Amino acid sequence: MKFMDWLDERLAVRQLVKVMLTEYYVPKNINFLWSFGVLIMLVMAILFVSGIFLLMYYKPDANLAFDSVNKTIMMDVEYGWLFRHTHAVGASIMFLVLFIHMARGIYYGSYKAPREIVWITGYILFILMSATAFTGYLLPWGQMSYWAAQTITTLFEKIPFIGPDLVIWIRGNYIVEDATLTRFFALHVMLLPLLLAIFTAIHLYAVRIVGSNNEDGGELTKEDKKKGKGISFWPVFMAKEFFVMSVFLVFFFYLVFYQYKFAMDQINFIPADYLQTPHHIYPEWYFLAFYEVLRGFFFSQNLGLIAFLFSMFIVAFLPWLDTSPIKSGKHRPLYRIMFWIFVADFLFLTILGKLPATGLYAWLGFVGSIVFFIFFLALPIISRIEKKRLAGGM
Repeated sequence: MKFMDWLDERLAVRQLVKVMLTEYYVPKNINFLWSFGVLIMLVMAILFVSGIFLLMYYKPDANLAFDSVNKTIMMDVEYGWLFRHTHAVGASIMFLVLFIHMARGIYYGSYKAPREIVWITGYILFILMSATAFTGYLLPWGQMSYWAAQTITTLFEKIPFIGPDLVIWIRGNYIVEDATLTRFFALHVMLLPLLLAIFTAIHLYAVRIVGSNNEDGGELTKEDKKKGKGISFWPVFMAKEFFVMSVFLVFFFYLVFYQYKFAMDQINFIPADYLQTPHHIYPEWYFLAFYEVLRGFFFSQNLGLIAFLFSMFIVAFLPWLDTSPIKSGKHRPLYRIMFWIFVADFLFLTILGKLPATGLYAWLGFVGSIVFFIFFLALPIISRIEKKRLAGGM
């Protein structure tokens, strides 16, 4: 106790525990979807630990990277295969959990005032995780990861004035080669994890300030807390979280041991060859919807790039596109219909993204891309309709 008293005087540890855990309250009327924020933290921890182990044996060299992954780690190092499978599955599951977490926020209006900072910092985390996944995808130096990096970095050439020079700077050469691998390795293991840690802390702090919303889109007031309408994050809410995490870990390690191939493309077990282009190039599944938006405007590469950038960043502007006074999708019939159309379209684009963009598939991709943007463009109209209905009801 003397040590804790000494530490508390200097770092206010007990106060920090109160603010972050014991005296932080969440609404009672929430469902299991609110557990996905904690699951993201859990998967981040799994990725961090497995990544450190892989770093001990990985060689960031174009001549050694492939063998260091597929021979040294997978065959020579005891249980190396387990850590590689865990890291690969963790990257895919991270985005599955993240997409569900974001969809819950969109449906229940978690981006509305006073939660704009929570939403923005959360979306920055999504962009950083995407960048981390993209840079990590090149590191095995397999055929698909090599050509995916070659294709994606080529997109920057379309940026006016600085595009061609920017591509050379990113790659370190005119093509993806050893310098590119070194750059991506540094980003993947140093800069991006640091930024993820910083923005995770900011995101959690912002959540603690405004509190979690509930299924009706509202937050707990001080009066609600006094009346017992909320439950403490620790230990009550976390007791339920531990059950959810236990079920999740069973599912996670089932994938690691028995279904890991979905997270490791078979073409990527072929060493990178800059002289042999794969028949069909595509990114990991969690980028396929955005990739299909890029390909959807097949008649104009510049328009496709603009659409791709909009698809990646337009979600961040939800607090300003949706100005309806009604927060939760539970009480917004028209919004609810548009939301589920958007979810179905996102899945549709993900499926199309792995198919060749030719013939009928190309036109389906174009239609799916248009539907993707309709949801966001319709939000101001839906908001106006709902405002008029509320005014009429008054």
